[in-house]
Amino acid sequence: MIVKEVEFVMSNQDAEVIPDFSAPEYAFIGRSNVGKSSLINMLCQRKKLAKVSSTPGKTQLINHFRVNKQWYLVDLPGYGYARVSKKQRTKFIAFIKDYLTNRQDLQLLFVLIDSRHDAQDVDIEFINWLGENQIPFSIVFTKTDKNKQSETDKSINSFKAKLMEFWEDLPPSFRTSSKSGMGRDRLLAYIEEINKNYHSKKLKK
Repeated sequence: MIVKEVEFVMSNQDAEVIPDFSAPEYAFIGRSNVGKSSLINMLCQRKKLAKVSSTPGKTQLINHFRVNKQWYLVDLPGYGYARVSKKQRTKFIAFIKDYLTNRQDLQLLFVLIDSRHDAQDVDIEFINWLGENQIPFSIVFTKTDKNKQSETDKSINSFKAKLMEFWEDLPPSFRTSSKSGMGRDRLLAYIEEINKNYHSKKLKK
């Protein structure tokens, strides 16, 4: 897939008032400071599409971007630690879950995991919640350029092993580097394939 055009559409904290765009949506989420904004900018080849900050919790809204006038990329607030109040974190969780469980055209959620660290309970708990609520997702391991490949392999394999304590099969996963662009082509090809299936089903109705 060639990304020719990306345009910001809207930001919201109330999933119920987001219009029905009648187009496939792909949401991105992860713990604060996982590299989500950098990954989104890398995918779209736009330096400042999503706000990049060293301060966790920068994204505090559901942000919709339209790509190639064909599908929507959705930037969700991070879960876990963020420099916001407990009340605000609770609010984030509420509208994120509302969006994930009720958005009809959400095709897939990309869950971002920092490849440098061991499995975190908050990631496992969130992924298990997705399974319980039958929300389709894939895992994106970020920052794979930050460590030696052997260390990255060890961390990723450890994370998958931890998940296998709860899952019989794991969803597709991707290794990415926002710095080198690694994983970009695979991710976009994956989205493109799902888009084809989406439109094929629409034509059959």
